[in-house]
Amino acid sequence: MQPILLDGHTLTLADLHAVVSGRLVAITTAAMARMTASRACIEGIIAEGRVVYGVNTGFGKLANIHIPDSELDQLQLNLVLSHACGVGDPIPAPIVRALLALKINALCKGFSGTRPELALFLQEMLNRSILPVIPCKGSVGASGDLAPLAHMTLVMLGLGEAFYEGERLAGADALARAGLRPVTLKAKEGLALLNGTQVLTAYAAVALQRALNLARLADIAAAISVESLLNSRTAFDPRIQQARGHREQIRVADNLIRLLSGSEIVESHAHCGKVQDAYSSRCTPQVHGAVRQALAYAAEVIGTELNASTDNPLIFADENEVLSGGNFHGQPVSLACDALAIAVAQLANISERRLENLMDPVQSGLPPFLAAESGTNSGFMIAQVTAAALVSENKVLTHPASVDSIPTSANQEDFVSMGTFASRKALEVVQNCETIIGIELLAGCQAMDFRTGLKFGQDPHTFRCALEPGRGTGPAWRLIRSRIGSMPHDRLLHADICTISAMAHENIIVETAETAVGGL
Repeated sequence: MQPILLDGHTLTLADLHAVVSGRLVAITTAAMARMTASRACIEGIIAEGRVVYGVNTGFGKLANIHIPDSELDQLQLNLVLSHACGVGDPIPAPIVRALLALKINALCKGFSGTRPELALFLQEMLNRSILPVIPCKGSVGASGDLAPLAHMTLVMLGLGEAFYEGERLAGADALARAGLRPVTLKAKEGLALLNGTQVLTAYAAVALQRALNLARLADIAAAISVESLLNSRTAFDPRIQQARGHREQIRVADNLIRLLSGSEIVESHAHCGKVQDAYSSRCTPQVHGAVRQALAYAAEVIGTELNASTDNPLIFADENEVLSGGNFHGQPVSLACDALAIAVAQLANISERRLENLMDPVQSGLPPFLAAESGTNSGFMIAQVTAAALVSENKVLTHPASVDSIPTSANQEDFVSMGTFASRKALEVVQNCETIIGIELLAGCQAMDFRTGLKFGQDPHTFRCALEPGRGTGPAWRLIRSRIGSMPHDRLLHADICTISAMAHENIIVETAETAVGGL
C-alpha cells in the first residue's frame, strides 16, 4: 500500500484517518526543498548577526533578552526541558499518530525554519510506531500545544518516554531498539517543534471522523426504532422538508425513507389512523439534519487546520523575512470542537428518547423493557439507565471550553483558546454517543425480533420473517443479529454493549446499510 504523501498542503481527513489506522507516510521532494530554503534563511540571520525573536532571543516575556550564538543549541534544549510540564494520562496512541503526522505536515510547508532532517526523523518515528508518552493535560491551546509537544520532542532528543512494540520505554531505549539516534536541536528548531496546534487538531480530527460516521449510524438507529415502534413515515415526506429548505434535513428524511423502503412492518400499519408520533421519531430529520450542518462547519475548520502553519515566528524564505504573529492560537478549532460536541450530544439526546419509547409498552405496544417475560426478566431496563447516565455526562461535557480564557506567561499570553480541552472533551462526547446509539440499536433490534417473529438461535440471514423489515434496516438488523443474538431471557448486557459500541466505531453497520440503499 502506498504511503500517505505529506507536502503541507493536501492532507485530508481521510488521509489522516489512514495514518491513524497504520498507513506509512512519506515527505514529498517539493516539501524537502521548501524546508531547505527556510533553514537557509535562519542560517543567514545567524551569520549576519541579526536579532530575531525565536532564533536568538528568549521566549515569551523573555523575548527582549539576546542569546549569544554559543548558547543557541542550549537555548533550544532548555526550552524543551522547561516546557515538558504535562500531567494526566498518556494521550491515546491513535491521537499520537495523528499529531505526529500533523507536525510533519506543518514543517513541510516550509515556514518553520527547521532542517529537513527533523521532519524525516519524525517520519521515521511515526512509520516505526515510536509513539511518545505525552500527558494529555497542560495545554491552553495558545501558544499552540507547548507542553504536550515538548513531551513529543523529548523523545527525539533521546529523553522522555515512548511506547514501542507494546512496551513503555525510556525515549533513548525506544529509539535504540528502532535503530535511530537522537537528534540535536539547532537555532529555532525547538520552538518550531513546540509551537503549533497539532495536539488539539489531532483530537479534533479523530473526533470529527467518528462524529461523521455517527451521523449516518444515527439515521439507521432511528429508522430501526421508527419501524419497531410502528411509527408513521409521513413526517419524512420530502414535501415537508422542502417547505423548510434546510439541505441536511432534506437529506436525513431521504435517508430514512430509503432505509424503510419496502418494509412490510411499516405497511402493516399504514392505515392505522395514527398521525402524530413522539417528537423523537417525528422530528428526526430536523434534529439529525441540524447536527449534520454543525458537523459540516467543524469539518471545514478542521480540514483547513490539517494543512495550517501554526508556528511562530514564520519564515518567508522568498523575501528573506521573519514575521511574528499568532497562528498558534487555537480559537478556530476550539469553537469548532465545542460546536461538534454540542451537535453530537443532540444525537445522543434524541437517541435516548427513542430508546425510552421502546421501553414503554404504551408507546411501543411491546412487552415492558422488551422482555418477553417481564417481571422475571428486566430486559433493557438498566441499559436505558446507562444511556441516560451518559446523556447526563454529555450535558456537562458540552459546556463550551472556547468561552474561557486565563492569562499566562506574566500576561504576555493574556488570551488563550482552551482548544486542547475543547477537542479532548469533544472526543469523549463522541465516545459516549457511540455507546448510546449502540444501546438504541440493541433495543431496536430486540423490538425488531418481536415484529419479524425471529426466535432466539435462529439464523437471521436465512430466517423468513413474518413481516420483512426495510431495505436498509433489514440488512443492519441481520448484521447485528449475526454478532449479538436475540435476548429471550436476561443475560450479561455489558458484553453486548461493548460489541455494539465496537461495531459502531468500526462503521460496519453503516457500510452494510449503504450497500443496500446507497450513501447516507
